[in-house]
Amino acid sequence: MEDRIPKIVKKALPAVVTITASKLFSFFKADFENISSLSDLKKPLFSPKGKKRIEIGGGSGFIVDPSGIILTNRHVIQDPNAQYIVILNTNEKFKAEVLARDLIHDIAILKIKGKKRFPYLKLGDSSKLQLGERVIAIGNTLGAFKNTVTSGIISGLSREITAGDIFNEQTTRLRGLIQTDAAINPGNSGGPLLNMKGEVIGINAATVFFAENVGFALPINNAKKDLEDLKKYGRLRQPFLGVRYILVTEDLQKKFNLPVKEGALIVSESGPSGEGVIKGSSADKAGLKEGDIILEVKGEKVTLQNPIENILEKCEVGEEIWIKFLRGKKEIKRKVVIGERK
Repeated sequence: MEDRIPKIVKKALPAVVTITASKLFSFFKADFENISSLSDLKKPLFSPKGKKRIEIGGGSGFIVDPSGIILTNRHVIQDPNAQYIVILNTNEKFKAEVLARDLIHDIAILKIKGKKRFPYLKLGDSSKLQLGERVIAIGNTLGAFKNTVTSGIISGLSREITAGDIFNEQTTRLRGLIQTDAAINPGNSGGPLLNMKGEVIGINAATVFFAENVGFALPINNAKKDLEDLKKYGRLRQPFLGVRYILVTEDLQKKFNLPVKEGALIVSESGPSGEGVIKGSSADKAGLKEGDIILEVKGEKVTLQNPIENILEKCEVGEEIWIKFLRGKKEIKRKVVIGERK
């Protein structure tokens, strides 16, 4: 098994890329030497001297199609005003076009041009993974150590974490993750997690600070769906119900004297656009209201382990499904046509 790792890595490396992000910043020069009297202090002390392009971040990625299609994390290319450069294993550089950003799954799709055919990696099936399966992670560790390779096993499946971004102080809830003890460090984000066939089964996404051998990758099947949507519709199509909710727990049931201990309680958030049921959405058209508790979506119970988003991922935009919810003490079933997230 270990003898196969160098062969897999050698074959995969040409398709693994480094992604850099940069922006133009104005810079100024101090004119202290021209101050000779008190009246000079009324003049601007700093004068504009032009702009410089400064690197602000980056990560890893990998090519999945010979035409130059690249997968990475959304948080690697989150700034819409930045310029993104892709650097191949050969140190060739290409300006990248951002084709799509999947905010829910933290996936981004880029494209580079300049060659008739780029090296690429084959995508595997993340639904068939097993605990203990050997995996290989490749990436640009810490933004400085190019083509870093680590190996480990799949330590857990269907993990859920809240990932924080140290640059913009935002958090994202990520579900269905692959946990691995293969080292994943800052800069590895967006790189491939490979099985022992050399197929990509995950996108390296996050690590847990102050913990050893705990890393997470996004399952590749989410990215495969995004690629299919982009090819078919020219955009990502994500199912959308149109409710804001909190998942019911036993503590929440006791606190608010709710009639059930599982489900999704529709609630509003602070702010002008924080209504519990978004106007014009599928839920609004079906007559759902704040205070309703959604019990089932498409025949699946809504629980802490199976929130609404998990069920919607199995639905298609435009699909008609049944929703069961509780209003007061009365159970109601209604048909809902799944909308599209804008």
